Amino acid sequence: MLDISEDGRTWVLSGPASSYAVHVTERDELLHLHWGPRIGLADAEALAVRPLPDYWPFESPLDGREEYPVEGGPRFVRPALSVRTPERRGTEWTYEGHDAEGGELRLRFRDGDLTITLHYRMRSSTDVVERWVALGNHGPAVEVLRADSATWTLPDRDTWRLSQLHGRWGAESRLERSALTHGEKVIGSRRGHTGHQHLPWVALDTDATEESGEVYGCALGWSGSWRIAVAQLPDARVQITGGAGYDDSGLLMLGAGESYTTPVFAGLWSDGGFGGASRAWHAYQRAHVIPDADQDRPVLFNSWEATEFDISEEQQRALAERAAAMGVELFVVDDGWFGARTSDRAGLGDWTPNPDRFPGGLKPLADHVHGLGMQFGIWVEPEMVNPDSDLYRAHPDWVQYQPGRKRTEFRNQLVLNLAREDVQEYLWQQLDGLLSSAPIDYVKWDFNRCFTDAGWPDDPYPQRLWVDHVHALYALLDRLRAAHPGVAFESCSGGGGRIDLGVLSRTDQVWTSDNTDPLDRLAIQHGFSQIHPARVMAAWVTDSPNAMLNQRASSLRFRFVSAMAGVLGVGGDLTKWTEGELAEARDWVELYKEIRPVVQRGDQYRLRPPEGGLSAVQYLLGDETVVLAWLQAQRYGEPVPALRLRGLDPAASYECLETGEIHRGAVLLHHGLRVGLRGDLDATVVRLKRK
Repeated sequence: MLDISEDGRTWVLSGPASSYAVHVTERDELLHLHWGPRIGLADAEALAVRPLPDYWPFESPLDGREEYPVEGGPRFVRPALSVRTPERRGTEWTYEGHDAEGGELRLRFRDGDLTITLHYRMRSSTDVVERWVALGNHGPAVEVLRADSATWTLPDRDTWRLSQLHGRWGAESRLERSALTHGEKVIGSRRGHTGHQHLPWVALDTDATEESGEVYGCALGWSGSWRIAVAQLPDARVQITGGAGYDDSGLLMLGAGESYTTPVFAGLWSDGGFGGASRAWHAYQRAHVIPDADQDRPVLFNSWEATEFDISEEQQRALAERAAAMGVELFVVDDGWFGARTSDRAGLGDWTPNPDRFPGGLKPLADHVHGLGMQFGIWVEPEMVNPDSDLYRAHPDWVQYQPGRKRTEFRNQLVLNLAREDVQEYLWQQLDGLLSSAPIDYVKWDFNRCFTDAGWPDDPYPQRLWVDHVHALYALLDRLRAAHPGVAFESCSGGGGRIDLGVLSRTDQVWTSDNTDPLDRLAIQHGFSQIHPARVMAAWVTDSPNAMLNQRASSLRFRFVSAMAGVLGVGGDLTKWTEGELAEARDWVELYKEIRPVVQRGDQYRLRPPEGGLSAVQYLLGDETVVLAWLQAQRYGEPVPALRLRGLDPAASYECLETGEIHRGAVLLHHGLRVGLRGDLDATVVRLKRK
């Protein structure tokens, strides 16, 4: 809902529980009024007439109160907008008016030939505020050094605590909370993609718990380099500024008649604690971001850990038959099916099936997989090229590089300059042809190295490749989805290196981490759930001991229950599994299919964090509840504590559905769950249904 004052200078956007209000003064200063519990237009108008503080000249009355601080004038905070021309730098804007349509508010400003439009949208049934900025140039060229999507202003509080998700390859999305001190806390990526090091999300609170207290969160929808700065100003006010690009060295050059639109920077206020905020983020993404979120994702098998590069059609058929017998619904051929790809040293860029390994192309294998009752998928890494490839030999100038400098190779590969139109067209022809050549249902889209030599020698403004690469990626995904509407896409970047609201609006799920150790995964998945729903979180059951990272042994039960917390997949070498293991796995897959709607589409409650001892998560959808619990350690024979369930009707009775060994050890007591886990019962699944 959007309310506008009679003079057209105060606006209030409201959702089910919260409101967001701004005001333009007679001096064309755009001030932030309110973000928090729901208020009315009269409340906002009362806030608008409050005078700004009278500071000495060492501070600015605008700092910490402006809605979108620009560079120049009486300001000392980090500017959200920085532009320059040969004649001048900075912005002096005037307010031109507003437009409101379909719940979206547009505030229009002008500085000479440059138009600046601030966009606000609060979609139905959500308290998430979407913000972005559009720039238009109607005169001589303007260099945009920085154009952040939004600046968020928090209310006055004595202290704030900052939550963020940090990590590295194999250890992504780990939750960290710390006191916010004066100065700036800056997170981001200068790597050309979202990065393993931080997810583009922050949350601030004062004294919130998992299920109570105010939480303010912000999430950026951008899959390239990015930056979020959280600043506690000298007067203790807090602002959060974020957008595309890591530094201020230049985003792009706007010529006459050109425009630029920033990615969305979304914000959410919740008074339901960290859990309530997470459920609100999840519901927003399922309703407004993730494609076809009402369709449950299938159980998949991926061939990588079973075969790596040593693959053949006959071998893949054998794996497919075992996967089908287990109840798998989607069979995915990973790396090694194309070009001269017998190792990571060659073949990237040549997206045609290897004739020795697949003499008839991919269609015979795809047809066989479909005949087994499964969908068929493949792995690609389109934005990369090996120097040992036909593509690179034909077009060495198509990669990012700096003239006169050595071309850095990570994983024996270089980054294609996707900002080039000829590269875009090549990839479209290759991928469209590939998806048309065989009945392919799924594409795992990988990105296995960061930008290093981000140069474009022939372009007059080479810095633009940082932004244009991402726009070209989005356009290519959009084009492929439109041409092949039956194909699902997964975003992968050596694990969780490209997870954000931007890529999630174009893909059906994401690869959370290359780390498939089920114990490590509990912490990774706990952090991931702070912002993103289980519906997009791919998780695999792989072999034990875990060969990739730590050689830790774990039971098949623990591995399955860990992976069932998201989109279940299997990645082990099924030809080496015993008949007993295959039979047990079949039971787990069957159970997952029964609980899948609740896990993938239900409200999630984190009952106990993965900090040692008992860890548990609950999902609630309609009258059904699913609880997954893991016993990480048990000391001195201590009993496992009861779990107090969330979200249930206190006046209702619930039946605990048990089916043999898989549900053993769980008893429901007055909406609390007594879980008996020990020894071989190191994990369990419990289903409840309202009577």
